[in-house]
Amino acid sequence: MRTRDQEWLAADGLAPLRRNFLLADLVPEAAAAGVDATVVVQTVTVPEETPELLALADADNPVAGVVGWTDLTSPGVADALAGLRERPGGDRLVGIRHQVQGEPDPRWLLRPDVARGMRALSEAGLVHELVVLPHQLPAAVEAAAAHPDLVFVLDHLGKPPVADGRSEPWAGDLRRLAGLPNTVCKLSGLVTEARRDAWTVADLRPFADTALEAFGPRRLMFGSDWPVCLLAASYGRVVDTARALTAHLAPAERAEVFGGTAARVYGI
Repeated sequence: MRTRDQEWLAADGLAPLRRNFLLADLVPEAAAAGVDATVVVQTVTVPEETPELLALADADNPVAGVVGWTDLTSPGVADALAGLRERPGGDRLVGIRHQVQGEPDPRWLLRPDVARGMRALSEAGLVHELVVLPHQLPAAVEAAAAHPDLVFVLDHLGKPPVADGRSEPWAGDLRRLAGLPNTVCKLSGLVTEARRDAWTVADLRPFADTALEAFGPRRLMFGSDWPVCLLAASYGRVVDTARALTAHLAPAERAEVFGGTAARVYGI
């Protein structure tokens, strides 16, 4: 896979991420943690990346699905999605994500051209994966309510302010999102929202518990956020932490968080 510059990686404290990460790096880490399948998710908003991820999924490896990117604001989004489906590995395309967290407009998700793109996703049977900041959650709630036939998957619990220990207004907005039946949440990304060099499971627990109570195990799925998680924890430690945060659940409920929800939502 080709290397692409990502401007955000120039920020202070991100040196561990300034290298190539390959599937060969992930496979042994996942195997050691008892993870036998994974869904890879877009990182850059360029059209060349998604076909490369689909090609990965087309090979004999643990990649079971791809959440890619295409321009949701384009009038030709439906044709773009169809074109991705026709590529090698196109049957592994399960959703589309846009880096909404980088959009200056807090109501970007409610733009008419974005709404047209969401309708195309729904018609294609794909999910809309959300990576948003807490102040963008209200718009996510409105968007999910406006598109009841489209499944919205919220990444990283909406990036709550773990390091500050504050739960509001994030928790209230998360519960509003969870109140819509077409929404799902990923238990992911918490370690990098905490104090990266000094976090504990106890620091993360209030936020994980809020998500569990709001969505329930059948609408919550584990995500590693690898390799970004390496800023605060190894892949194995992230998995162990998620298991600790869900240890109080019944075995069948934990099975949902660690595979069942993702298999059902992504159709894998």
